[in-house]
Amino acid sequence: MVRFNALGHEEVRSALLGCCGSRRWAERVAAHRPYPDTESLLAASDEACYDLTAAELDEALAGESLSPLPLAGARGPATLAAHTALRAAHAEYERRFRHVFVICLDGYRDDELLDQVLSGIRTRLGNEPEEERAVAADELRRLARGRLARILAPGP
Repeated sequence: MVRFNALGHEEVRSALLGCCGSRRWAERVAAHRPYPDTESLLAASDEACYDLTAAELDEALAGESLSPLPLAGARGPATLAAHTALRAAHAEYERRFRHVFVICLDGYRDDELLDQVLSGIRTRLGNEPEEERAVAADELRRLARGRLARILAPGP
């Protein structure tokens, strides 16, 4: 926490934008330094996420990217079929909701990731657009929280 609090404004802002792509979120979290402990920082992150406007949520979601998942050695035709299904589901999700699918996978093993994403995207495709924005906002909040925790984790 000491290292995070000691960073210069631009350094901390850059680190925070890597956690959540909303400039206002990053500015707000940076402005409340110094934080006494990790939980205080994570609580401030959560609060700033809850306060995102629709435009700020759009900005944050636009900063997310669709990246391939690590498959922990998965091989064979089933893996190819799963990836094909995942690509199709992502395309349908983006067509329906006009933003990338976000899901926090913290706490899952590598061999569970693909199933969790496929299950999550299939379930959430059934949401109404406003309901899905709320779910996506919460997933984004959880992603930011996990990314912050990893930044603050002691290095090797």
